Amino acid sequence: MTTFDKREEGFEKQFAHDEELRFKANARRNKLLGLWAAEKLGLSGADADAYAKTVVMADFEEAGDDDVFRKVRKDFDAKGVAQFDHQIRRTMDELMVKAVAEIKAAR
Repeated sequence: MTTFDKREEGFEKQFAHDEELRFKANARRNKLLGLWAAEKLGLSGADADAYAKTVVMADFEEAGDDDVFRKVRKDFDAKGVAQFDHQIRRTMDELMVKAVAEIKAAR
């Protein structure tokens, strides 16, 4: 195996590792977002956990964060929860930072 092949293999492993961490961070962020939204919707306990799972599952509808945002926005609108779009997106960003930190701390 040449040095070039070894470097290529190293880059491929790093890419796979980074993608796995990104997936885990997104899933954790979505769960945290679901729990935050559940609180705003007046849910607690098992109902809050079940709602958080629906937020996590919403992320599989399409690439990116828009599917998750739309789910929370739609649920807030249906229940009359007063949150501006930028507040939801800011919370998503803040929770992503928290999720990444939690994943790095768990290593």
